[in-house]
Amino acid sequence: MTETLKLAVNGTLMRGLTLNPNLLKVGATFNCATATEPAYRLWTIDDQYPAMVRVAEAGVAIAVEVWDVPLAGLGVILMQEPPGLAIGKVKLAEGETVLGVIGEPLTVVGKREITEFGGWRAYQASLAATKS
Repeated sequence: MTETLKLAVNGTLMRGLTLNPNLLKVGATFNCATATEPAYRLWTIDDQYPAMVRVAEAGVAIAVEVWDVPLAGLGVILMQEPPGLAIGKVKLAEGETVLGVIGEPLTVVGKREITEFGGWRAYQASLAATKS
């Protein structure tokens, strides 16, 4: 049996989105959809991907998916992430701490904050509704 670790993703790695094949190619399997504890804020990076940053105050719960990723695949996934995204520890609403994709604080400087949407899918849906 391959050893795996839990990885929380909050953007284009989610099921059906642009970079999800990167998870599937390394043999990752979907575990669950959940949210973070209310300690994060979210920005859009040019409407191409989000950056979630842990904050000291005024944080909210952000929608995430948790994936079981083979240990050997974690580096492969990280190297394919856009610049400014990294792997860090993310605390889930249930209290569990897992590895997760987080944004470096400098990545969000001057970018549009989208925390009010509570997640990347909801933000993307708002863009689609605006276009129709």
